[in-house]
Amino acid sequence: MIMQDSQNTPGSTGEKQGFFKKWGLVMVLSLALAIIIIDTTLLNVSLGAIIKELNTNIQQIQWVITLYSLIIAALTITGGRLGDIFGRKRMFVLGAIIFAIGSFVASISTNVGTMILGEAVIEGIGAVLMLPATASLLISNYKGHDRAIAFGIWGGIAAASSAIGPVIGGFLTTNYSWRWGFRINVVVGALVVLGSYIIKEFRDTEEKPGIDWLGVLLSATGMLFVTFGIIEASSYGWWQAKSVFMLGDTAINIIPGISITVPSVILGLVLIVVFILWEKRQERLNRTPLVSLQLFKNKRFTAGLITTLVMALGQTGLIFALPVFFQTVRGLDAFHTGLALLPLSISLLFAAPISASLSRKFYPKTLIVVGLIVNALAYVVLVLTINVNATPQDFIPGLVLFGAGFGMIISVINNITLSAVSVQEAGEASGVNNTARQLGATLGSAIIGSVLLTTLTSSLITGVNSSVVIPSAFKDQVSKTITEQSSSIEFGGPTQFGQQIPAVITNEITTISHQASVDGNKAALGLGLLFSLVAILAAMRLPKEHNVEKGISAAAH
Repeated sequence: MIMQDSQNTPGSTGEKQGFFKKWGLVMVLSLALAIIIIDTTLLNVSLGAIIKELNTNIQQIQWVITLYSLIIAALTITGGRLGDIFGRKRMFVLGAIIFAIGSFVASISTNVGTMILGEAVIEGIGAVLMLPATASLLISNYKGHDRAIAFGIWGGIAAASSAIGPVIGGFLTTNYSWRWGFRINVVVGALVVLGSYIIKEFRDTEEKPGIDWLGVLLSATGMLFVTFGIIEASSYGWWQAKSVFMLGDTAINIIPGISITVPSVILGLVLIVVFILWEKRQERLNRTPLVSLQLFKNKRFTAGLITTLVMALGQTGLIFALPVFFQTVRGLDAFHTGLALLPLSISLLFAAPISASLSRKFYPKTLIVVGLIVNALAYVVLVLTINVNATPQDFIPGLVLFGAGFGMIISVINNITLSAVSVQEAGEASGVNNTARQLGATLGSAIIGSVLLTTLTSSLITGVNSSVVIPSAFKDQVSKTITEQSSSIEFGGPTQFGQQIPAVITNEITTISHQASVDGNKAALGLGLLFSLVAILAAMRLPKEHNVEKGISAAAH
């Protein structure tokens, strides 16, 4: 395969071009990735206002978020493949335009259906075209140390976006309207399109202009069923059915007594196995597969992929757990919850580019392992910090430590993983890498959410049953109400009792619920610590070399 570009790469002609033209490219790509990440956090902190204005409920709005994740997880590989065939810049720009259109549709929503169309479907399609293109264009346009610095900037901005999003979303929702969160995306999308003129086009000039549509269908539906099962596990149970899955007015009960999660995940895995067999057949017949299985023979790429996936599992623990604590125990609103997470963002923004620069002096593998160890220590500090009286200021050391560790990892892991493949394979590899990250975040959210909710509920019931303040006559009623409304408690909602109860009992329940929230968050953060330790083991398989671009052809052996 031959890759064709219209100009020389910035890494080889950096001294001949202006600073902005050289580094403006990474800012444009990072900005596009940032709005994709921020978009979900904007929606999360604006749930109350959206539910009230659209006269809907949390379950329906949750489907907006879920479907957005499903589309990204299911189609990101396809988005990378389209970039390889039709041009990565072209797909990036098209994705930005589609994303802006989806944001506009979401901003004028008057019902959940329109919100799903704009936020989940249209924005999701735009995201899957932009996501793989951002990383593959960095590979195509930068070389050597410039590439390491570019990934440092890109990784820092991308990772910090998940913490900055709640601040922006909370501010806009509180002072203006949740709709402005989507309207800003339209403006940013336009800026991304305008800024794309400095991006140089890369495409595979010898690749047949065709797409493995059956591969797209098998991979997309397989990922969709697996991801759906994982996301819905907290609602319907991992094995035993908590409730019957309803599709409209129809009850879906495939295996009596067994959660919809089980057949969904099994069907998804079967489809993925069929997809792998189909891709092998495509390669055996010398046809162009959606994903070349040769990628996974590349030991460095595979090790980086596994590290990325497990790392995403752990990161979700902190981002998911702490906001629940801040809102349920400390009573913070969305805006101040976002502010409480700012130390993480600031630390990460400094650490990511510094880590990229340090890759000249230290092995990238060393930086990744040290960063994961720092993350593990951060989880320990946070677990020791969290208690019912802890203030946002008390969390600053742990958040700074986590941001520093994650910043050391995020830029280097993308560079060492994607530099393991040739420029020709960059789009395809980027799609696989982004899919792994999305799957890790989805799985982490589902598992950690389930552990948090289960621990919180059991701790509440234990606290109620052992309380000397709550009369025995009330305990059964309180325990039943807590069990039925545990998801409301998890997200800081009020608990509704069937009758008026004395203030002293209400205060006791509040005290018990605060301690239960602490217990649930400790369990969630402890699970995040476990994922970080597993990521360290995965990272140990990475190669120990300074020049991550060296020996790309040999990396597979």
